[in-house]
Amino acid sequence: MTKIHSKDFCVREGDEVNLRKWPTNVESIYKSKDQYHKLLGEHVAQLSAQQQLLYASNRYAVLLIFQAMDAAGKDGAIRHVMSGVNPQGCQVFSFKHPSPAELQHDFLWRTTRELPERGRIGIFNRSYYEEVLIARVHPEILRNEGVPDGPHDGKAVWHGRYRSIVNLERHLHDNGTRIIKFFLHLSKGEQRKRFVERIDESEKNWKFSLADVEERKFWKHYMKAYEECLGATSTSDAPWYVVPADDRENARLIVSQIVLDTFEGLKMSYPETSAAHRQELQAIRKRLTE
Repeated sequence: MTKIHSKDFCVREGDEVNLRKWPTNVESIYKSKDQYHKLLGEHVAQLSAQQQLLYASNRYAVLLIFQAMDAAGKDGAIRHVMSGVNPQGCQVFSFKHPSPAELQHDFLWRTTRELPERGRIGIFNRSYYEEVLIARVHPEILRNEGVPDGPHDGKAVWHGRYRSIVNLERHLHDNGTRIIKFFLHLSKGEQRKRFVERIDESEKNWKFSLADVEERKFWKHYMKAYEECLGATSTSDAPWYVVPADDRENARLIVSQIVLDTFEGLKMSYPETSAAHRQELQAIRKRLTE
């Protein structure tokens, strides 16, 4: 079994990112399906325990952000990795095309409203990063957002948005929100294979549309947008992790280990009971056993 080291997948602050040098597949972490299920089950159980600590200590919030090309496995990673988490302490938001009301606000507004409270986990399936990814590949989206007059596809626009994002994430970190950002790195060949599966398997037809194929034409543009985004917005406080996604099971184990490492780094503990509270509890216990 290959040991997972979170740092192997982390984009260091200030690094220039070339996604061709980041693998979409790595040596298998598991030797069999049974071992995969065993390892994932162990991770899920540990995450459940960490979530209880998160809620009880009430010091931090945790935000997980998932970005990827279509069919990279974001939904599956969220569903499997977080399967043991208490749904009362976790919320998942999937951000599609902004509504007319959302377009009347700045590009960070709609996601900021859904940030997790202290003691809770928030998951963004796509996020405010769409505003420097799809909006960059399709500049007409930016033009429709009603931003002030000026060039809508110049570098200054994107650098300004990178700066806004980094400042927001720094503010959140300073106030107790820990952000973990995942880019599920899928190869174009594996995406094609998964698209064909969605056509051939009737129960997956609902996942597929012609628009998905049309976006493949912009693959190089998306890779360029991701490279610049990852390099500009990965910081020590809110790092990006590039997760090889051609093997779904491997990707889930890597994601769950990175989340676990982040939780354990918080060094949380259950609140200590004061002497007065212990005395009160003992008095209540006595009444219950009389």
